[in-house]
Amino acid sequence: MCYGHRRRSLSPTRLTRNNNALAVDTLRARLAETEAQLERARAREAELTRRLEEMKRFILVMEILESYLKQRFREQQEYVARIFSSLPAK
Repeated sequence: MCYGHRRRSLSPTRLTRNNNALAVDTLRARLAETEAQLERARAREAELTRRLEEMKRFILVMEILESYLKQRFREQQEYVARIFSSLPAK
């Protein structure tokens, strides 16, 4: 053993500070990851909302088209019925 040199050991206070600093660093890292996950989730939600609205508009257009085609079909049926009813019977 060398005289004049003392072996340094970590005091309980220093260990607690190190553990606290490590815990704070760990929590900060976890918080950063959680915030990144939240940001990705929000971006995904925004994309899904955009796609849902796009699908709703598409469905609305298809319903309008369906209504129009049904009306045209009824008109054509009535037209054909009038033509056949005006033909002389044999």
